[in-house]
Amino acid sequence: GAPFFKGASLLLAGDCTAFAFASFHLDFIRGRVTVIGCPKLDDQEEYISKLASILSANDIRDISIVHMEVPCCSQMKRLVAEAVKRAKADVPVTSYTVKRNGELFEDAS
Repeated sequence: GAPFFKGASLLLAGDCTAFAFASFHLDFIRGRVTVIGCPKLDDQEEYISKLASILSANDIRDISIVHMEVPCCSQMKRLVAEAVKRAKADVPVTSYTVKRNGELFEDAS
């Protein structure tokens, strides 16, 4: 129910991404509400539940996911997809991968 979620563009980022991608702040944070986490170290079901609640209670405009290329971080896409499904939200989702060398590319839809 936080007011900053109302009508927001949401950024979900793996907590390593800001360190691996040099222009992370300029390219992703500006104009978005940022949620950071680590699917490897944190409770994935809790992520899904919290995100589904955010989506259900707010008119989220869009979601951007930024994750590292490692398998554990790529789970962010699955977590978001499940939360969107549970919330029955109609929200566009765009996903980006940061490679270990700092390169960024947009994931295929």
